[in-house]
Amino acid sequence: MANKSSEKIEEITAEDIFGPGGLLARRHPGYEFRASQLAMARIAGEAFEKRQHAIIEAGTGTGKTLAYLIPAIRSGRRVVVSTATKSLQEQLFQKDVPFLQKNFAPNLKAALMKGRANFLCRRKVHQIEDQPLFKGMDEIDWFSQIRDWEKVTETGDRSELTFLPDDAELWNRLDARSDLCTGQKCPEFSRCFITAMHQRAHEADLIIVNHHLFFADLAIRQDDFGSILPEYSAVVFDEAHEIEDVASDYFGRRLSSYRFEELARDAESTLRLLRVGSAPLRRQTARIRERARAFFERFPEREGRYSFSLAERSAFLEQNREAFTELTSSVKRLETELSALAPKPEEVIALARRASELRRELAFLLESEEKGYVYWYERRGRGVFLAATPIDVSEILREKLFEQFDTVILTSATLAVGANFDYLKQRLGVRPAAESVLPQEFDYAAQAVLYIPREMPDVRSPSFSARAADEIARLLDITQGRAFCLFTSYGQMREIHERVSGRVPFPLLLQGTAPRSTLLDRFRSTPNAVLFATASFWQGVDVPGAQLSCVIIDKLPFAVPSDPIVAARVRALTEDGRNAFAEYQVPEAVLALKQGFGRLIRSKTDRGVLSILDTRIRRMQYGKIFAESLPAYAITQDVADVARFMESCPP
Repeated sequence: MANKSSEKIEEITAEDIFGPGGLLARRHPGYEFRASQLAMARIAGEAFEKRQHAIIEAGTGTGKTLAYLIPAIRSGRRVVVSTATKSLQEQLFQKDVPFLQKNFAPNLKAALMKGRANFLCRRKVHQIEDQPLFKGMDEIDWFSQIRDWEKVTETGDRSELTFLPDDAELWNRLDARSDLCTGQKCPEFSRCFITAMHQRAHEADLIIVNHHLFFADLAIRQDDFGSILPEYSAVVFDEAHEIEDVASDYFGRRLSSYRFEELARDAESTLRLLRVGSAPLRRQTARIRERARAFFERFPEREGRYSFSLAERSAFLEQNREAFTELTSSVKRLETELSALAPKPEEVIALARRASELRRELAFLLESEEKGYVYWYERRGRGVFLAATPIDVSEILREKLFEQFDTVILTSATLAVGANFDYLKQRLGVRPAAESVLPQEFDYAAQAVLYIPREMPDVRSPSFSARAADEIARLLDITQGRAFCLFTSYGQMREIHERVSGRVPFPLLLQGTAPRSTLLDRFRSTPNAVLFATASFWQGVDVPGAQLSCVIIDKLPFAVPSDPIVAARVRALTEDGRNAFAEYQVPEAVLALKQGFGRLIRSKTDRGVLSILDTRIRRMQYGKIFAESLPAYAITQDVADVARFMESCPP
């Protein structure tokens, strides 16, 4: 694809752009020469030019975004950039792309693509406007604002609605998800925000997506059902350490008890809005809701994720055959009655198709004998989730990704284990690729001290929690709070939070007491705050400056061995005659620890204390792999060294 936007910079070298006194130095107000950024730009440029894959570990502070975006523009190809989160997507699109358009590529066309649930459906707005049915005054007010916004917004992207709470149920009745979409037959198709998004993407040189949308598209391409993204030949994965888990979700099968409730709700509202269907048909939707509730109540009440092998599924169905049959029969009856309606609006056809898919998916998840999946269920609150996850996605990704697209660049601050990418390549099925662990831009030996207490009980000892609380209280006193205390389990988090409460004079925040974004805002704005949290705060969190001066981790973050997916992958490696602990469990924990510690040093002026209370990193042979994979922190076992280090830090 010819790309006119690259003409301005395609003739000059990476050194001319990223080197001292180069174009970036002259045009970027916050420019600092970074040798690793220049090295990464060279590797990325060569990958695009030679049409090969590349794996690049680039630490925080490298400036990796521009180091892959500029070579992507220079390549003259349509490139997809996939990020871990929507917030990083928006940063690229709203900050980095305009900078590039202004200073390097004035003709660059870029498109931001998100999942359909992020966008407003104009037809639903107009339907509800004709037959308003709201739950309380808040919904009336929100809908009034959304209706006015619909007339002026260019994108229809929910992120523009700063007034609408994250959990507002009203949005679920207005968004553009595909369940009720009639596509080109919709009277609003030409004005549809999804249509406009796809048009922008088809005209773009650079398409910015997130991992979930990327793998949703790749899974659809696999089944020849069409595609979400336009054709492309190169992709960059930022935060590439997350793609195995995301790919596993999209190449697996999953449904929840909520899907049946949503089917009933959408059928009721659609029939009412379109003024079609009889009273018995509407009663059928209520019957689905009742029978779904009765069936999913048969699952054990214990919270958590549990294996659901073929033998366990067979026994469950034998005990609950009547409830299962009643649920599937009621869904089948709804499907039949919707299909029999005349006239049959497109929305009704979509509902019938959705009922059929839901019934088949439930049958697969409970009755399939297909190998290569681990089957499991999870109860979260009042919801039950059923899933079949591929035990190994490496062959799928090798065939569908690395052999289909000639340039795939994987980058993150945490990809290497023990200075190599063997683990990543094994898990993802990467073909031969250019590989580089770039030098760190920060002086970790001067900016951070890693404290591993000399005497701590084994993490499995009953006395560990009490001693861990003592160490945490001591460290918080030295750092004056300003800390993340990160745990590998909710139970341990809550117990140690309770033990530390009352022993330190700092504001303590606890995960689960407020939404994640609210807790982060409170932490950033509350002097000397301390956050107690688990896995979701180990990555993707950025608190620069002295407000975060300490990160404490209780244990080496090994995945829970009883988790069905972990257990299945361990079993598969063991049955293959391999060492699952060394080849899978240790590398996974190494990458997680690197992510957790990565919260602390985010700039050249950040300083602070890291601590791991698990002495296995020092005592056990495998601890060397953890140590070799971490940056060159100053290390101590003496808490007095920690105090001296903090005294030397600027306030």
